[in-house]
Amino acid sequence: MARLNLLEETRFEKLPVTVYANEDIASKKVARRIADLIISKRAKGESAVLGLATGATPVNVYKELVRIHKEEGLSFKNVITFNLDEYFPMMPTSPQSYVTFMKDNLFNHIDINFDNVHIPDGTLPKEAIHEFCLDYERRITQLGGLDLQILGIGRTGHIGFNEPGSAPNSGTRLVTLDDLTRRDASRDFGGKENVPTKAITMGIGTIFKAREIILMAWNTKKAEIIKKAVEGEISSEVPATYLQLSDNVEFVLDQDAASSLTRFDTPWLVKDCTWDEPMIKKAVIWLANTLGKPILKLTEEDYNGHGMAQLATEKGPVYNINIHIFNKLQHTITGWPGGKANADDSQRPERAVPDKKRVIIFSPHPDDDVISMGGTFIRLVDQGHDVHVAYQTSGNTAVWDDDALRFAEFARDFGKSINLDTSKLDDLYVSMRKFIETKQPNQADTPEIRTLKGLIRKGEAISGARFAGLPDENIHFMNLPFYDRGKTQKNPVSEDDVRITMELLSKVKPHQIFAAGDFADPHGTHKVCFDIVITALKRLKGEAWVDDCWLWLYRGAWHEFETHEIQMAVPLSPQEVERKRFAIFKHQSQKDRPVFPGDDAREFWVRAEDRTRETAKAYDKLGLAEYEAMEAFVRWKY
Repeated sequence: MARLNLLEETRFEKLPVTVYANEDIASKKVARRIADLIISKRAKGESAVLGLATGATPVNVYKELVRIHKEEGLSFKNVITFNLDEYFPMMPTSPQSYVTFMKDNLFNHIDINFDNVHIPDGTLPKEAIHEFCLDYERRITQLGGLDLQILGIGRTGHIGFNEPGSAPNSGTRLVTLDDLTRRDASRDFGGKENVPTKAITMGIGTIFKAREIILMAWNTKKAEIIKKAVEGEISSEVPATYLQLSDNVEFVLDQDAASSLTRFDTPWLVKDCTWDEPMIKKAVIWLANTLGKPILKLTEEDYNGHGMAQLATEKGPVYNINIHIFNKLQHTITGWPGGKANADDSQRPERAVPDKKRVIIFSPHPDDDVISMGGTFIRLVDQGHDVHVAYQTSGNTAVWDDDALRFAEFARDFGKSINLDTSKLDDLYVSMRKFIETKQPNQADTPEIRTLKGLIRKGEAISGARFAGLPDENIHFMNLPFYDRGKTQKNPVSEDDVRITMELLSKVKPHQIFAAGDFADPHGTHKVCFDIVITALKRLKGEAWVDDCWLWLYRGAWHEFETHEIQMAVPLSPQEVERKRFAIFKHQSQKDRPVFPGDDAREFWVRAEDRTRETAKAYDKLGLAEYEAMEAFVRWKY
């Protein structure tokens, strides 16, 4: 019976999928399977032939294999490896090369024979690539094929560098990289323009010959493409869908990467559900959006025809369900994000008491505050709350070199105009200019340039916060050390980051905290900054104010919370949207063309306005009041 239930639950999935609670557990499971394979092969006197992947996905697998080697004595002397791909052209000593990646993350820490390591050669003359690729295939075939191939998946659906349009029988070859793939790699190369346009990759046909294939994916950033690969039709537009044709494949996912699969996203379509409040709210909103109806117009036939008959039976009549969810959504809307004084707060997202709250807005970068929640920021100040903003990092990575030179020239020329001795500034300017003229892609700036870029961002942040109405003493620059340490070392977060955060929290003793809740990239600055705040709050649990402090999450300029997730929606008038825009404009180094724009060509202020208008439209379509824009928040209970 349990097996039948599982088959029904996964009926939309066209290949085997195993889901673990988090990336760490999943990575350890995969690493153990690799270790067991190596051990069983050694017992037979055979070599284990492994196909290896690069990128962020397998890093923790390799970390666990290194641990097993060092602590449990796992030997890699009988292991032969073939890597999936390499950029072309690419020097093996380059920080961005997959040779460097494999050495740093695995090979330099185990006892593998380097003669048994095979990675596509990014230094070949173009005319030699074809023969190299044929030889790569021959070597795999001579060894009897790959015992196990591990894969990640790109947002284009690529496996290896087999981009959309790749044939299912393709072999190792030179390919052209998709623009999205190059954008995703841009941070490693110091800009998309520095990312190679080509790569040498093992083909889909080669991957298919492996006796076992494990594709891994972590975090919500991969959820959409995972749904296409697992539940979609086989298509060259999503090369990973070809894996549906294999009898030897398994997708290993964490819960976030699996979150868009039908059994997790809309489980009422495949099984009976436990209809708690969050599930009911999500299902009713989904039904309304699917049918293009306001919530209060949904009928029993609508429920029965879309997998929600159980809900109608258990909690109906359906009109009562509709009214209940409509009211729940209505109660998330408030013009008083700090709570409304002398009002009944039983149906409001925030407490009425105290009527004037101490508030800290944590901003990972110096512009996240106004881009993400600028309207609410201004509203809190206007309504008399004691608002503080804390800029967690300097943001000095995201300033163009020519902007830094422009400010250095201004400082030098200003000094000369008022007859100051600028000889040291002159020398510094010359050295900065020489460095920038010979600067390599992704090369770390000198300390002086980093300081100058940080001051540019600081000045813009002060201007934006002042525009929102803050006095200077409520503007805090934390300069968390992990941000600059991360340019030279892995896992840069340390005790000093937490200590600095604890000191600010203890000083302000806030009733409200707003923090960035963009977790799609678990290794990104927003996630690191959030983890530091949470760690600091947990350490301060003994202080009386902490029990009365509520933490609200906001999202950035790209993606909003799903409507069913939103717990506080702050409507903005056209005038407030304009004030928010002017606050964003204070960040001139980020206007027009920021250093790291992401996938979206729109300017930050345009993205922010479009996002908040889309949130308002989502509420309007469900039958609620029509607003110009809305900023959305979710409460995090720590």
